Amino acid sequence: MNAFTAQLAELSRLGFVMPDAKGIIKNEMLATDAMAMDAQPTLSTTPNAGIPAFMSAWIDPKLIKVAFSPMRGGEIGGEVKKGDWVTRTAIFPMIETTGEVSSYGDWNNNGQVNLNPEFPERQSYHYQAFATWGEMEVELAGQMRLQWVASLRSAAATKLNKFQDRSYFYGVNGLRNYGWLNDPRLNAAIAPAAKAAGGTTWEVATPEERQDDIIDLINQLRKQTAGFVETDSNITIGLSPTRMGLLTRKNQFGMSAMSLLTDTYKNLEFVQSVFFGDAAGMTTQTVIAVVDEVDGQKVGEASFTEKLRAHAIVTESSAWKQKLSQGTWGAIIYMPAGVATMTGV
Repeated sequence: MNAFTAQLAELSRLGFVMPDAKGIIKNEMLATDAMAMDAQPTLSTTPNAGIPAFMSAWIDPKLIKVAFSPMRGGEIGGEVKKGDWVTRTAIFPMIETTGEVSSYGDWNNNGQVNLNPEFPERQSYHYQAFATWGEMEVELAGQMRLQWVASLRSAAATKLNKFQDRSYFYGVNGLRNYGWLNDPRLNAAIAPAAKAAGGTTWEVATPEERQDDIIDLINQLRKQTAGFVETDSNITIGLSPTRMGLLTRKNQFGMSAMSLLTDTYKNLEFVQSVFFGDAAGMTTQTVIAVVDEVDGQKVGEASFTEKLRAHAIVTESSAWKQKLSQGTWGAIIYMPAGVATMTGV
C-alpha cells in the first residue's frame, strides 16, 4: 500500500469519503504561492460542464387534475335519498283499480269494482373505498406543496360517485337493483327508422331524420301512457355526447334537429352521458325519453341510501387509513310506461 492509499483510507475512516480522489497536494506546495495561478495536474472530481438539470427546472404552482366523464345519472328524473345505510330493502306499494260496469236495471246487480295491490321491492347495495397515507408520504408530498390527505379523500369520494353514477344506469348485478337502461319492467326498445343514405345510425342521417327519430320516441311515450304525454309535457331525452353533437348538425337552411325539436317541444330537456353508447367497449347507441310525471305521479328517480359516510380514521405506527362508503338503489322506476327506449342510432 503506497502513502496516498494509506492516507485516503485514514481520511475515509475519519468520515471524509472521496472515492474519486486522484492525489493529495503536498504540504510544501500549499505553503507557497505556486498554487495561486496553477492547478492540480489531474482533477480530483468528475469532469462536469453544467449543473444538475432539476436546478433549472420550473414547477407550475397550478395543480392539473385528470378529468373524468361527467356524472349525469342523477339529472334524469332527479336524485333522492331513501332509507339509510342499514336499510337493505325498500318496498313501494302500488294499487290498481279493476272492475266493470253493467247496464242499469232496477233489479240488476251486475257491475263491480275491486283493487289489486302490489308490493314491488328493491335492494340497496353498499360499497366502500379506503384512503391510506403515511407520515413520510405526507411530508414528501408537502415538499411539492401537495395537499395529500385532502386529495386522497377527494379521490375516494370521486371513485364512489363514479360507481354510483353507473348504478343509476345499470343497477347492480345479482340484486333487485336496476337502472334507467336495464329495469326488467321497461317496455321493449324500438328501432330508429331507416335512413335515405342507408342504415339507421345518425352519422348518415339528415337533421330531419334525426328529428323524426326523437319524435317517434316521444310518440312511443304517448302510446305507452295512453295519451298522458302531451306536447307540452316535461320530457328528458337521454343520449350520448356524440349523438348530442349530431343533433346540432345543421341542414342547408341553417336548422338542426335540436332547434326543430325545441321549437315544438318547449319543455324538452337533454341529458348526455357516455353510458348511452360512448363508454369504452360499447358498440350500441341508445336514446331514452323519460316523462317527468304520468297522471301527477313521478315516473322515476335515481336514489341512494347515503351520499357519503366518512368512517373513523384508524391510526397505525406511522400511517393512517380511513374508510369512506356509499349506498345506492340504482334508478327506481315507479311507472315504466313513462320511459321509452330506442337503440341503434
